[in-house]
Amino acid sequence: MNETLRGLMARATDIERPASDPSGPQSSGVRRIASVFIILAGLLAVMAAGTAAFYFTNRPVTLKVAVGPPNSDDLKVVQALAQAFARERNYIRLRVVPVEGTTQAAANIANGGADLAIVRGDLDLPKEAMAVATLRKNVAVLWVPPRAKGAKGAKGKPIKKITDLAGKKIGVIGRTQANVKLLGIILDQYGLKPDKYQVVQFPTQGFADAIKGQTLDAFMAVGPLSSRITADAINATARDGASPTFLAIDAADAIDQKYPAYEAAEIPEGSYGNDKPDDAIKTIGFNHHIVARKALPETTVAAFTRQLFSVRQSVLTEHAHAAKLEAPDTDKDASITAHPGAAAYVDGEEKTFLEKYSDFIWFGLMGLSVLGSAGAWFAGYMKKDERISNSSRRERLLEMIAVARKANASEELDELQIEADDIMRDTLNCFEHGTIEEGTLTAFNIALEQFHNAVADRKLLLMSMPPSPARPSVQLRA
Repeated sequence: MNETLRGLMARATDIERPASDPSGPQSSGVRRIASVFIILAGLLAVMAAGTAAFYFTNRPVTLKVAVGPPNSDDLKVVQALAQAFARERNYIRLRVVPVEGTTQAAANIANGGADLAIVRGDLDLPKEAMAVATLRKNVAVLWVPPRAKGAKGAKGKPIKKITDLAGKKIGVIGRTQANVKLLGIILDQYGLKPDKYQVVQFPTQGFADAIKGQTLDAFMAVGPLSSRITADAINATARDGASPTFLAIDAADAIDQKYPAYEAAEIPEGSYGNDKPDDAIKTIGFNHHIVARKALPETTVAAFTRQLFSVRQSVLTEHAHAAKLEAPDTDKDASITAHPGAAAYVDGEEKTFLEKYSDFIWFGLMGLSVLGSAGAWFAGYMKKDERISNSSRRERLLEMIAVARKANASEELDELQIEADDIMRDTLNCFEHGTIEEGTLTAFNIALEQFHNAVADRKLLLMSMPPSPARPSVQLRA
């Protein structure tokens, strides 16, 4: 084959080609350059597609987090998390959306105003809200301020247990109705209906000034054990250095059984300074959750959960409340269903890149294979006319062998040689373009050799033959 191709190329270089012939070496070179450019363009297109896919799958995703009330510890913790995510250039970024309280935060999840929210676990959460993590645990603290000196009669009777709150005036710290609802659940467990007591709500800020001049029999605050608001409220109700009386919720277990959002808890001794309380007090607690919209992609929530627990230690140095971050309850009977993305991370079932996209990769490879086969068929189909044309030229070359053997003049043989050179150039171009195969080129070379032999033999024969006598010229008379 190599000898055949070298022989054909040697003959091709010995032939002068008119500059106007579109199938000449210059045109072939242009086609080769065009082919190179097409290949380079294809490679650039593939690289661009890969780069675009990498960018869109790895670009930062910003999630809006609804949290409140303003100046609360929850807001400060979320702001610290957002700064940590941005500082470490994580995949998930946070945009803090301050709201008035957890009720509004839950509403933002329902109406799509936020992707994440910090909510109380005892709220009536929308169906779109699913748990991602437990931010902290809250407890209800019920206490009775020290008795005023000189109190007598029924009003001076000390309150030692919850049933003694019948007919009393109770102050609730915080403007949210969720705290009033919790107080109602506790008192209802002891048979105290709302008409048996009076509730007065106070703001979390300026509580000491708000209670001045008011006569209240007991107070309730809700928050973490380390809550500064609860501690300040307890200190503000102290009189003459005397300690308040803390009321134990002995029916906490019963409430736990009736209401899934609540759980029995304890207030350890000395939780609010000195000996307050002087012994562990049984109470009711519930969780503050980080929830996500149900429609949020699992991969996004899994990435957020992973980042959340990875930066917990760094945020802990700024805000002690971050130490309370816990994984969500992934059981099916949990009070708030865990988001599938968070559950996958917690249960160690988070999929790797190959596991998530293996089907797409497999189908992509199959698609490329099909496209390659289709492209090869299409390329062959596009060269069909060129193959037919070359085949007809090869047949013409075989006919020219017979014509050469019957030629009567060298001029006829020269014309046939020029035509054979054209056919040879066309065949070489077809072979370079992949239109014909090696076997076809070999067959063509055999036919070309036969043609050249026929031309050479006929020229020798014509040269050996005597020249034809010249015909006399005929003169016309005038």
